Amino acid sequence: MKKVLIIGSPGSGKSTFARKLHNITNLPIIHLDMLNWNSDKTTVSKTVFEKRIQAAISEKHNWIMDGNYLATMPMRLKKCDTIFFMDYSTETCLSGVQNRIGKKRPDMPWVEEEFDPEFKQYIKDFRKIRRPNILALLKDQNNKTIIIFHSREEANRYLEELRK
Repeated sequence: MKKVLIIGSPGSGKSTFARKLHNITNLPIIHLDMLNWNSDKTTVSKTVFEKRIQAAISEKHNWIMDGNYLATMPMRLKKCDTIFFMDYSTETCLSGVQNRIGKKRPDMPWVEEEFDPEFKQYIKDFRKIRRPNILALLKDQNNKTIIIFHSREEANRYLEELRK
């Protein structure tokens, strides 16, 4: 486990899992949201985002990368050796976002002040629209370690075992 992707719906705890995994493995963390978003809540261009990902992957021999961004998933899947998919219920993910409103996070360049209705709908649609695409991409990753968690408890148990 040297080049790790952590994927899942917003609110699934990708960044929290990344930090906990970093504390065990000492692998540096690359937060895709930090590469894609500006502090004024605007995004960089697709070209700039892809260049930032390529640079981040090239500069570090080992890494933990959290974030979905399906358009860049194939590029990242080629480079990783381990994939964690946080395949949680919609309710868990909605709760995860609700709980972080108003809190400063190291993985985002701003503090979320409210639960944006569009973002909430994105999460509600995730299992139906984006999850099948992710599972299809994972199906083709024969030479990778793929771990799918269905609850935060499963993820925490895995980390506890890894820590031993």
